[in-house]
Amino acid sequence: MYVKVLGAAAGGGLPQWNCGCLNCADARAGRIAPMTQSSIAVSPDGEDWVVLNASPDIRAQLAATPGLHPRGLRDTPVKAVIVTNADVDHIAGLLTLREKTGFDLYATAYIHATLHANRVFDVMDRGLIPRRTIALDTPFTPVPGLTLTPFAVPGKVALFLEGDSVGLQEVGEQTVGLMIEDDMRRVAYIPGCAALPDWLLDRLDGIDLLLFDGTVWENDDMARTCTGQKSGARMGHLPMQGAEGSIARLSRLNARKMFIHINNTNPVLQPDSPERAALAAAGWEIAQDGQEIMP
Repeated sequence: MYVKVLGAAAGGGLPQWNCGCLNCADARAGRIAPMTQSSIAVSPDGEDWVVLNASPDIRAQLAATPGLHPRGLRDTPVKAVIVTNADVDHIAGLLTLREKTGFDLYATAYIHATLHANRVFDVMDRGLIPRRTIALDTPFTPVPGLTLTPFAVPGKVALFLEGDSVGLQEVGEQTVGLMIEDDMRRVAYIPGCAALPDWLLDRLDGIDLLLFDGTVWENDDMARTCTGQKSGARMGHLPMQGAEGSIARLSRLNARKMFIHINNTNPVLQPDSPERAALAAAGWEIAQDGQEIMP
């Protein structure tokens, strides 16, 4: 299995266009690596590729990845795109992929309904881009040699779908993880997650690689950096740190563990920070744009 990181940042990327926080300033100055918004690509053979989440940065991400370049006049090795939630940073890139080249678009019925309700997504020609519905806990094969199984994880609806009240840890089709398997390896991709109940930990037992939501270090990262008042919990993300955070809750996993979907305010982005040292000591890595994780 081939796994490439196309983008490792949360919504807004690093640097975020309107942010002058320490991380964004350092990214602009070249002191830390910039990041585009989160997406990965997987392939069973290095020829046919599946993109997981269509970030607003997808044009630049595809351009920066030679293995995903056209091999002819009008062509793409991207055979499928799979969307794990309806957040803008995971669906906006679909509008870039409208130039009359076919691929399969996979999502849950809930996510497809969201796309259907917003007619701007009709720019994708359904004759060339069939919308295929995936069901929770039901394996499917987007390309030969690669099996994916969607599963529910706690989360919330996309920001633009919020009403007067918002469930922050809803479990259903609005937020899913993906188990990705070939004949040898099992990879779990969970770029958004609001909690780690025991039943979700049990599902992750025995995997080889975990790419997990790394949006915030502490629940109040944005308040600490004076960049906003929203907490990680309010955004639908659990923190890395703390007794109920992802580092502690996932400590039992005997797998390679990497954080992805990292917010621009997260202190782990500073290589010399104590937070980065604590993360490394716990056996975690930070995904980077352009990184080839497997083979």
